[in-house]
Amino acid sequence: MNSAPPEPIDFRLQRFSPQLNVKQEGNRRMIMGHIRKKWLVLQPEEFVRQLLLLFFIHDMRYNRNRITVERGVDVRKEKKRTDILIFDPLMRPFLLVECKAPQVKLTTDVFRQAANYNGPLKVPFLMISNGRESYVAEINYQEDSYRFLDAVPEYPRG
Repeated sequence: MNSAPPEPIDFRLQRFSPQLNVKQEGNRRMIMGHIRKKWLVLQPEEFVRQLLLLFFIHDMRYNRNRITVERGVDVRKEKKRTDILIFDPLMRPFLLVECKAPQVKLTTDVFRQAANYNGPLKVPFLMISNGRESYVAEINYQEDSYRFLDAVPEYPRG
């Protein structure tokens, strides 16, 4: 049975802002990507993505070597990109994260977008976030259901 959405989770991601490396390049602001280690155009969604990466690495102690950013995935014969995809120690997809700009409201459509990207991946956990609010769900494929969680799952050890 699918649970009703709980109150959104606020991970207080802004506290990681001082750790972001931002520079001005001409008329564009750039941010250093924590995973890809290259300068990226600082769009609102990218800002959220970088804050979440710091949260996963520092607070949740996720293995940075198991985190991919903007990884390609085929969804019904269309090429899509996942915002953040985290793998478990055995390199199985573990958590799929869809990032939105802070002003984007997290609706059922956003959750549906993440679920569509998840189709070929079959991750056990799905998350959507706009940096201020986040929702995390655990997917049960046997029962074709999901339930909302009040936290991000611990990284599997093994």
